[in-house]
Amino acid sequence: MEETNQKMEEEGGEKSFAELLGESEPERGWLKPGQRVDALIVKITPEWVFIDVGGKHEGYLDRREFLDAEGNLGVREGQAIRAYFLSSQHNEKLFTTKIGAGEAGRAFLEDASRSGIPVEGVVEKEVKGGFEIKVAGDVRGFCPFSQMGLFRVATPAEWVGRRLTFRIIEYGERGRNVVLSHRAILEEEQAKRKEVLKAELKEGMAVRGTVVSLQKFGAFVDLGGIQALIPISEIAWEHVADISERLSIGQEVEAVILKLDWENNRVSLSLRSSQPDPWERVEAGFPEGASFTGTVARLTKFGAFVTLIPGVDGLVHISKLGRGKRISHPSEVLAEGQSLAVKIEKVDREKKRISLAPLGDAEEEKAEELEDFHQYVGKAPSSFGSLGDTLRKTIGAKAKE
Repeated sequence: MEETNQKMEEEGGEKSFAELLGESEPERGWLKPGQRVDALIVKITPEWVFIDVGGKHEGYLDRREFLDAEGNLGVREGQAIRAYFLSSQHNEKLFTTKIGAGEAGRAFLEDASRSGIPVEGVVEKEVKGGFEIKVAGDVRGFCPFSQMGLFRVATPAEWVGRRLTFRIIEYGERGRNVVLSHRAILEEEQAKRKEVLKAELKEGMAVRGTVVSLQKFGAFVDLGGIQALIPISEIAWEHVADISERLSIGQEVEAVILKLDWENNRVSLSLRSSQPDPWERVEAGFPEGASFTGTVARLTKFGAFVTLIPGVDGLVHISKLGRGKRISHPSEVLAEGQSLAVKIEKVDREKKRISLAPLGDAEEEKAEELEDFHQYVGKAPSSFGSLGDTLRKTIGAKAKE
């Protein structure tokens, strides 16, 4: 074994074993159709992009694959790219980043389905359960609603007419049954972007994003490759009942990162944290014992929340409502949106809680307690009379005796 290694070193000089192995590989047949390679762009011409795939092997791609909607070239010489091997003719190897239109595209659809090569298609129209997609020129494929995007859009017609990249998830009947997924492409791009953002994002950092979906529990925001959630409780300092009244799809927002949970793919944002905290005004503006007029914001079984200023609510407990009468729910005596005069009973700045009482209730309770006492012991006489009256009654009584 040692003699063999010595002989290789003598013959190879300073060449490494990997280089010698590369020289021993056959020039043809070492790549299979659909095989993915990492390559380096070595030259760009008006028609082709030439790449080096290692081991003295070169290939080329159609330059049009790298043009954006405005016709700008998105790559440069020396840049690393990922490509898929299509075919070899006259020792020239053709690669692609995705299957396009035309005869060549149709011929490689089956290879693309087996190898995971992306295919380019146009969303023709909405059909039952999804969309009809035209790929490789005139091949008709089907993309279910659930496989079109990361989130289902409110108006599916927005997809129609768009040129997108898909992954073939089912191929049968010689191309008559082609099922596609655009979501698979988005998830792959998201995974790549996630690795980059892992190093960039930190909790407490301010970020900008675009609202992509509205749900009852919050809004999903695209941060340039990953989706983050703004819970409905973090949209504003005040209570938000209908999220669509505050945000809309496509709206750009600036929020603060609350939590990063890369293991579970969860990023939580706060929109209200980028705004001044109204509770900073509470200590000076709402002293205990002071009276204010607020608005009944919402009613619960245990009391009524009253908004003093936007973002600052206090609670009137149900036991303090009803003017001394027991009630089963605050709605029996109050309505949402109603103005209510209240007194500040207690402020807990740390827990952000304010206890309130309806203005005047304490005085009314004392009056009612006094009335109850009178009914129980009987009312005292209104006058005891004068001392003379008392003496005359006494003398009169003795005279009769």
